[in-house]
Amino acid sequence: MSRIGNRKISIPENVTVTVNDNNVVVKGPKGELSTKLTKGISVEVENNEIVVKRDNDSFKTMHGTTNANINNMITGVTTGFEKKLEAVGVGYRFQVKGNTVVVNAGYSHPVEMIVPEGITVEAPSNTELFIRGIDKCLVGEFAANIRKIRQPEPYKGKGIRYSGEHIIRKEGKKAA
Repeated sequence: MSRIGNRKISIPENVTVTVNDNNVVVKGPKGELSTKLTKGISVEVENNEIVVKRDNDSFKTMHGTTNANINNMITGVTTGFEKKLEAVGVGYRFQVKGNTVVVNAGYSHPVEMIVPEGITVEAPSNTELFIRGIDKCLVGEFAANIRKIRQPEPYKGKGIRYSGEHIIRKEGKKAA
């Protein structure tokens, strides 16, 4: 039995949730998000609470996922999501130019990435990058794509990492 799927999601005062056929639309102070429901899953809004139900046990896999996605949508339109990246290494830096992020990460050329719509990117210093938005999947995917440019390596720890991420360090070769 899905325990996460059975939890009731409370709706804050400044958020409205509407269910049309198989679409769930969440509107709040930061914006609007919508998602399609999969076959066999239904959503009911009653007394400022959202209840996710499934038709039978063959839809167990999407029961908890749908509940978590709707909860993330409510969190996104009220407080939003944020990822912080750090560039560690000599000459590694971020630069925001309009709608693109320029990353210098030890290659012979700078890597430019276009910021998707619905995300704001801010670089308070050369080695820090804040990615903010209301869609958790979009924020996480864009942060992961930037991190993929130069993942942290285990010997010196150089690379692009999430803030607070612990890199397991390895010992280098010893001289004879």
